[in-house]
Amino acid sequence: MNSFGRLFRVSIFGESHGEAVGVTLDGVPAGIELDEESFSKDLSRRKSGKRGTTPRKESDTPQLISGVFDGHTTGAPLTILFRNENTRSDDYRNLIVQPRPSHADWVALQKFKGFADYRGGGHFSGRLTLALVAAGVVAKKILNKKIKIESRIVEIDSCNNPDDFPKIVEEALRTQDSVGGVIECTATGVPATWGEPFFDSAESVMSHLFFSIPAVRGVEFGMGFEAARMRGSEHNDAILSPDGTTATNNAGGIVGGITNGNPIVARVAIKPTASISSQQVTLNLETGKPEPLVIKGRHDACIALRAPVVVEAAMAIALCDLSLIAHALEPKNNLSKNSK
Repeated sequence: MNSFGRLFRVSIFGESHGEAVGVTLDGVPAGIELDEESFSKDLSRRKSGKRGTTPRKESDTPQLISGVFDGHTTGAPLTILFRNENTRSDDYRNLIVQPRPSHADWVALQKFKGFADYRGGGHFSGRLTLALVAAGVVAKKILNKKIKIESRIVEIDSCNNPDDFPKIVEEALRTQDSVGGVIECTATGVPATWGEPFFDSAESVMSHLFFSIPAVRGVEFGMGFEAARMRGSEHNDAILSPDGTTATNNAGGIVGGITNGNPIVARVAIKPTASISSQQVTLNLETGKPEPLVIKGRHDACIALRAPVVVEAAMAIALCDLSLIAHALEPKNNLSKNSK
């Protein structure tokens, strides 16, 4: 439901226009240096401000409610809270009658029988990615410092030239529309053997988290869907050394659901923001007929611009949980017997 993880347990809470959003982390080891400033770099990467991002401004100041004492984690559940300070809930009143196309409005209405908070998307809002980013910061601190996780935008509106990205976003703003994009995330320094087949394979765990990010519509590892268009002789990664280094990395660092020591490479497709300023048509629940709808509020013309750090956090959370599981289940070495 709203919790994820086996040994590194992440539970998010809150709504876009409620009092606050936040996250509780269980399984955080004691003794990790942590204070409010620890979150500033990644939280600033998620903030709006760039052309094409929402005008909604929030301080996003983390409050460490529990699990930290004298600047270090205590081993108790760690709760991080973010107050919502800049909401305009009146912009969403018409959505009670007219649910927005490609939003969670209609399904939330059906599932929760009209009790869900509809303001700003409520619990379904991208605002809750703030909690994921905060959890990602803690996950990175738990992981081995040799592990480096990086993400970048590799495509916007089918264009892969970063020099053209601002022009594409500007055109979306001019036409009161939106555009999507693709985020590539890599993790280097991840050792071999992380992942538990079948249902907790490394890709399964990461994909679970990636798809928990609002607006994600697709995930691939290594060559991904392109692998279906290759021959085995093209796709196979030749093993070159005892540490598992391969000549190519078409598998994206994961084979048999287990990390193989090569860089993990994942790409995540982000859909165009569903809330656009131009007029659309959607069902009017009072008349029972499709009618024109103009969406008010403050929205991103390209949500992909703020997504890299969120995707990065999701990968960090997944790898953190996989690392703790791998350590807990690590068998005694029996390679010498099997090699005879």
